[in-house]
Amino acid sequence: MPSPSKPWAGSVRRVFPAEITQQPADYLQSLGRVFARFGADTQDSGNISYGVDTGDARYFCKTAGDPDDQAPYLDFEARGQLLRNAARLATTVRHPLLPDFHQLIESPGGPILVYDWRDGEHLGTPAERRDDPSTPFQRFRALPVERIVAALDRLYDLHADLTAAGWVEGDFYDGALLYDFTQHQLTVMDLDSYVHGPYRNTMGRMFGSTRFMAPEEFALGAPVDDRTTAYVMARTGLVLLGEGDAFRGTNPQYDVLQEATTTRYPSYTAYHTAWLRAR
Repeated sequence: MPSPSKPWAGSVRRVFPAEITQQPADYLQSLGRVFARFGADTQDSGNISYGVDTGDARYFCKTAGDPDDQAPYLDFEARGQLLRNAARLATTVRHPLLPDFHQLIESPGGPILVYDWRDGEHLGTPAERRDDPSTPFQRFRALPVERIVAALDRLYDLHADLTAAGWVEGDFYDGALLYDFTQHQLTVMDLDSYVHGPYRNTMGRMFGSTRFMAPEEFALGAPVDDRTTAYVMARTGLVLLGEGDAFRGTNPQYDVLQEATTTRYPSYTAYHTAWLRAR
């Protein structure tokens, strides 16, 4: 078995049939108790995800949603393509922050991704509630600094592995993070828009949150590569640790995050090395 914190290429443990004839919701309900559902009421991607308890284990199952739902940003076919891309990523990198991926199931209603279930609270928060101290986002930011830095260390280690495996950031923001406040376990999910290899911005304003995005994610034709990953990870550090006079980390840490988002590091590896030295 490969090291759980290094890039790997291997088979996944299939737990359900690879192809089914039922629609995703009907099939998942046949497996056991559906104890959670995430749809248009919680996000605007058009995807629908489920928590399923089979009696032996709990799984997080993500689907492309309703074929007739033309979500604001992606149609059904595009959502399915991104799910297949997420499956490819999950079979090339294994890391403690990523839920174990079991398989991709093809159905008449598009692909279903099957992961282990992870407990945690979603750090992504609507803008109008972002200053509310009761939200998971603000409760995370109020944790002792060493807890936040430990979570960032693990997040940056994950992206070192993703970079080594050739993956470049796409549409990452705090909505991709779950945090278990009891176990102090960070989970990263929804890396569907990561791209294998450097690429060019073909959209202009790409998908993502402006609080995290790099300048090239707004510029049509601009190159997007591991320098972009470094920028977005540094912005994540600034958002979670605070900025300017409110920054809760050390001066060397702040200097690294600022350099990554101004003059820029030449690579993700250079950024990660500087962060580790600042620690």
